[in-house]
Amino acid sequence: MIYRLIASSLLAVVVFSGCRSGPTAGSQAATNPSYKVYKLRGKVVATDAAKGEVTLDHEAIPGFMEAMTMPYKLKDANILTELHPGDAITADLLVSQDPNADFLLDHIVVVAQGKPDYRPQVSYHVPAAGDAVPDFKLRNQDGRAIHLAQFKGKALLVTFIYTRCPLPDFCPRVTRNFAVLDKQIDANPVLRGTHLLCVSFDPEHDTPERLRAYGATYIGSDAKTAFANWDFAVPKKPELVEMAKWFDVGMSDAADGSITHTLSTTLIGANGKVVKFYPGNDWTVEELLGDLKGIEAASTS
Repeated sequence: MIYRLIASSLLAVVVFSGCRSGPTAGSQAATNPSYKVYKLRGKVVATDAAKGEVTLDHEAIPGFMEAMTMPYKLKDANILTELHPGDAITADLLVSQDPNADFLLDHIVVVAQGKPDYRPQVSYHVPAAGDAVPDFKLRNQDGRAIHLAQFKGKALLVTFIYTRCPLPDFCPRVTRNFAVLDKQIDANPVLRGTHLLCVSFDPEHDTPERLRAYGATYIGSDAKTAFANWDFAVPKKPELVEMAKWFDVGMSDAADGSITHTLSTTLIGANGKVVKFYPGNDWTVEELLGDLKGIEAASTS
């Protein structure tokens, strides 16, 4: 979770929240006894969306470390787009009792902006329960035109990937989780009919043929029926831009030809409205299965 503080020219400081609402994974971690929480104050030196890190030049943390400049993982990497070099921040530093775990930053507050006149070039929407999902149009692994409204009447899980993603904890991890979900859903008569959709944000490279080959490696088959409940699809570039904004997916072309991006997964109900939004890649198969079962239980009660 992130907050920004803007100094008013006449009055006191105005506080407004960033792009999340409700409890976050980070707020849960802050109360988790397996973490020790330290208060941190420093200045943003750089951000790295691919690693979900921000490099800070920070003051000494009493009882923990001296002043230094080093990178830190964010509990929610989606907020990196709201941090900029020169921003002065405060944050909670979550330190796990596991010596091999990363330090995590949460509850970030921008107390002074590096560029006071900064305005984001893109305004992102964060899916919230009850939001009606636009009828975005795509082309799937068979070269067939599909659109989101056609899945009304069944639960739909939408996530974002691209087949060239080199980071195992990003697109491959999400797609592996979807592969497990696909098998679990197929084995459960109550959940059967739920549809999965992996949306590529690489229309230049992710042709239907490439999407089909990529999907088949996770499904374990290239048979005609293998993709019955799981589509891999890509929108045209203008549609992609709007879709990424609506589903809170940040993306930009990296110097090495890869795509720097954030992750998001959204559970959409049979009525075409958001049930739950899962930023990043911290969600688990068990969590999503539980939410899917909750939808079915509610529909039959």
